[in-house]
Amino acid sequence: MASQAKTITRADLTEAVIREVGLPRNESAEMVESVIQEIAACLERGERVKISSFGTFNVRQKRERVGRNPKTGETVPIAPRRVIGFRPSNIMKERINKKLSRKQAAE
Repeated sequence: MASQAKTITRADLTEAVIREVGLPRNESAEMVESVIQEIAACLERGERVKISSFGTFNVRQKRERVGRNPKTGETVPIAPRRVIGFRPSNIMKERINKKLSRKQAAE
């Protein structure tokens, strides 16, 4: 049975930088915030963000389409919009699947 996965927050990432790099808390928090802001700014400009061995974030344009309200059945126009996608790298997929196969072998 699958257990509830922990949600990682900015504070968790800051703690990881403190542990791994040894920077003071305020500098670690600034570094995490800076990386997040840079990724967000690139995506806002429509740029692709590729993080080696992790994955690629990209922005796709979705066309206008007609949707349906499930309660009333009424058709509703859905405006065109941009959406963010993420494609994990093959290395990340392997890491995740290796962890899953070890977990299943232990059961």
